[in-house]
Amino acid sequence: MTLAFTICSINYLAQARTLGDSLKATNPDYYYIIGLVDKLSEANLPDELMPVYPMLEVDQIGIPDFAAMCDRYDITELNTAVKPFYIDFFFKNNPDATEVIYFDPDIIIYQPLQKLNQDLQKHSLVLTPHTCSPTPDWERPNEQHHLSTGIFNLGFIGLRKDSTAQEFVDWWKDRLVYECRIDLCNGLFVDQHWVNFAPVYYDNVLIDKHVGYNTAYWNLHERYMSTDENGQWRVNQTEFLQFFHYSGYNPDKPDDVSKYQTRYSFAPSETPGRERPDAKPLFDLYRNRLLANHNEQYRKFPCVYIKPPKVLRYKRVRKVLKAPFNQLIALLETQ
Repeated sequence: MTLAFTICSINYLAQARTLGDSLKATNPDYYYIIGLVDKLSEANLPDELMPVYPMLEVDQIGIPDFAAMCDRYDITELNTAVKPFYIDFFFKNNPDATEVIYFDPDIIIYQPLQKLNQDLQKHSLVLTPHTCSPTPDWERPNEQHHLSTGIFNLGFIGLRKDSTAQEFVDWWKDRLVYECRIDLCNGLFVDQHWVNFAPVYYDNVLIDKHVGYNTAYWNLHERYMSTDENGQWRVNQTEFLQFFHYSGYNPDKPDDVSKYQTRYSFAPSETPGRERPDAKPLFDLYRNRLLANHNEQYRKFPCVYIKPPKVLRYKRVRKVLKAPFNQLIALLETQ
């Protein structure tokens, strides 16, 4: 059995539901779970906001000193830091699961993942690089940005349940307990830089350059979308689009490809090559699915585990300066 999962807080359940819907349509043999970094008991969601997919709350998987991780991390860091802990839990508590695949919630699956299934019969890990060819300009993101955020995009990772994958997960857990921060000055971008070491430290790691995998704003310069005579999405007219990653997309700003990039837009432009009408229908489809899955309602729910940004900032600056907490608060409040 293949177990596929995502991780989110309640504010991203529209994305998690949309991902689940696409998996159900394309890979119905997968068992899909939402890892929830939140508490349903405190949210009191109405029936229409309860997903049909099973949810596993993070306090049920036995992360040692999870409360301290909540003190350290913001919502993005925390949702990322728990990833290997969920994988480890699934390895140890789902004996029928021979493969575990993680997808970020803002992904849609477009095809049966037959190649991935076959690759996980032979490889312990499957990773996808952000890009497979040089970026064409200095718009964001370019290669310098990828040096800052990691060679691989960890919105996806596939693992076969074997000793190599378990060793990797144990190592990854140990790194993310304390060092899953967005701290570019210290070489950290959540979990992604750590996995640069995976193909070096561990054997049997597949770096999959299939252009239909993890297509996203960071590799649109090398991937152009079209549909064939059967209405199936193709990449560069040759390969089926396997899954698209809508990272940074806001359905309230339908002309913006992503808040994290400046290279492309769906708005009319006088700059040659800036418009991407080939990809616009993919984003319109995603927008419609998010809205149908109650995106506006979910966005109003704050994550129960996350400290207010001001408190988190105090804690981080205090750690750096090693100043008494009351003195630090007085200092910051005068700025």
